[in-house]
Formats: sequence, structure tokens, C-alpha cells
Amino acid sequence: MAASLKALRAPLARVRASRPHPIGSFPLHIPIPVALIGCAPPSVSPLLRNAAMAAEPSASIALSELTALLSPSSPAAPEAAEAALSLSGSSSGRALLAGHPAALSALAASASRGCRPALAALVNASSEPAALEPLLSLLPSLLPLVASSGGLCGLLANLSREPGAAARVLRALGAGAEPLLRALGAPRPPAELGALLCNLSQAPQGRRILLDRSGSAVRRMLALLRRPEAEMRRGVVGALRNCCFQHESHEWLLSPEVDALPFLLLPLAGPEDLPEEEMEQLPVDLQYLPPEHRREEEPEIRKMLLETLMLLAATKPGRRHLRSQGSYLVLRELHTWEKNPEVLSACEKLIQVLIGDEPEEGMENLLEVTIPEDVEKRLRELDREEEEERRKELEMSR
Repeated sequence: MAASLKALRAPLARVRASRPHPIGSFPLHIPIPVALIGCAPPSVSPLLRNAAMAAEPSASIALSELTALLSPSSPAAPEAAEAALSLSGSSSGRALLAGHPAALSALAASASRGCRPALAALVNASSEPAALEPLLSLLPSLLPLVASSGGLCGLLANLSREPGAAARVLRALGAGAEPLLRALGAPRPPAELGALLCNLSQAPQGRRILLDRSGSAVRRMLALLRRPEAEMRRGVVGALRNCCFQHESHEWLLSPEVDALPFLLLPLAGPEDLPEEEMEQLPVDLQYLPPEHRREEEPEIRKMLLETLMLLAATKPGRRHLRSQGSYLVLRELHTWEKNPEVLSACEKLIQVLIGDEPEEGMENLLEVTIPEDVEKRLRELDREEEEERRKELEMSR
């Protein structure tokens, strides 16, 4: 039984990672950093400055004061927004703001008028579960900021951490999610957009929007894989991986119309000098890479790229295309270079799929195969044993 399990591990691992809810090793919630500001401005009352440490009745009074000071007619509105941002820099302060819908509403109104500290305070507060319902109700006033504001993309990413909430954010974005697509099509989208794309792609509707056959959204995401910000690359790769759960789109994604494979392989490829007959097997964009070319520096992103390729290899046409484009050569060189145990394991599984025999009849599309629970449990145990052995080997070699 153990031998047969090992033989099946690669294709079954692919199935195991490919369930209808694409929550793999990559956290679909990418936390937005909390902005920590110092003390609140002196023009704001000491009660508000110390609201996070106050007893509940005093804190409620302080937040009511904050709400009043955020009024557009208040001369202290800018200082009040700064005070709210300072308050949101602690977990207790965020909890207070999240539990006070009137304060959130006042901050949203200030943010819609262009007040950046107010928007930053909302981003921080949106990390609290209690803020979900009131902030979802306030989205219509904030959505015009999506295309230009990294802060609002961060807020929406925080609100869409769970699949059900992601679907509600998509409904708020309207039919076709036009604000989202405008942000994606901007000359330089904010880095926080990556997290939002990844979280929204949890939901089937999000994947349908990103996989619209006009191709503009998915082509734009592929281009963003070259952005310098790791935050953007991480989110975009997560979104692309989620989109590859739609196996009916695989042939289109790999077709000349989209040509996704070179974009996914390039961050995994190095500048190694291959024999000419091997070099000619690669897509043109991967041939004769300059010496200064570097692989993706983040192990987590390399692992997600391999998982995306694994999903594309779940169907027979996908496997055929990956083989015909020299994917094995890129993976072979990556395996020689790679040091991270989890990335190595993902690379080996994909190599096994590409060089192994085709699955038996009826299992050609492994995304549709059901794995018995006892087999899945045993496969997880084998994976853990293998990764532990690899870690020990690496430690001994140091």
C-alpha cells in the first residue's frame, strides 16, 4: 500500500490542493500593515487620546466626541482624523473603533473627501471582525477611490478575507466590478491591489470577472508579475492560482490569445546556459536570459507559481502544453538551485507529473477526481514525513 501511495502521491497531491474553495497554503487574507502614529494632536481632548485605555463609558464618550469633531464643519476635523489613526494603532483602539458604527461612518465621510488619515484609520479598523458589517454598508461612498487609493484597496482586502465576505464585496463593486477593473488597468496600480485581487478570487464570481474572455484582466495580472513590490506579486500570483481552479479556462489561458505559461515560468527561470537544442524548446521569452536575470526572490511566491502550474497540469491538454514548451527544463534547473524545502517539494511533485505516465482513463482531469478520506490522510502524513526528512538533510549539510 505504501509503495502505491508513493506512486500516486504527485497526481493525488494535485487533486488535494485543488478543491472548490481555493484555500491552499497561501493565506487568502494578506494582512495590510497597521499604521502606528504617535500621540494624538494636542488640540484633541486627553479623553480621546487615551480612549483605548479608558473604561467603557469613558471610551464611548470619547468616540462620540471623535464623531462630532470629524464633521466637515469642525475646524478640528484634520486633528480628529489623526487622533483616530493614532487610536487605530493598537488592538484595543481598533476594537473600539470597530464597535462604534457612528465613528466609522464619520471616518468614511472624511475619507471620501480625501482625508488620508481617516482612510488609514479605516484600513486598520477593518482588520477587526466587528467592523465588517458597518464598513460593508459604507462602501458606496468609498468606491470612487478604488482606482487611485492603495488604502481603499487594503480596506477592501481586509473585508474580503472570508469567501462569503468576498462575495459581498463583489456585489458592492457592482456588475462587472468596474471599479476593480479600472484599478487593475491603471498605469501603476497600488501594491495593495494584489491582496484584493487574491481575496476576491476566492469567490466564483470573482474568478469569472478576472477570467472574462476579453482577456484584459488576466493579461494585466500576468504583466504585474514583474512589478518590484513583493506585496503586489504575491497577491497577483494568488489570484492567478485561484483562477486556475476553473479548469474549463485552462486551454484558453495557455492559448496564444493569453499565453500565460511564459509569464508563469519566467520568475522560476534562471540565467543558466543550456545546450542549444534544449534552449530552442523553451518559449522565446525564456531563451538566452541575460546574466543579470534573477529568479523570484520570495520562496512563498515561487511555491505559489509552482502550485499554479500544477493546477494547469491537472488537465490532459494542460500537461501536453507544459511538456511541449520545455517546462521540465526550467523546473530541472530550479530544482538544482532551490534551497527551500517546501518549494523543492512542490517542484518535485510537478516534475513527477510532467515526466510520469498519463493517468488512467477517467482520471485525465484530476481536478474532478474524488480522493477517499483515508487515502488523503495518508498522503498528508507522507508529505510531512518527506518534508521533515528534507529539513534534517539541509540542517546536516550546513
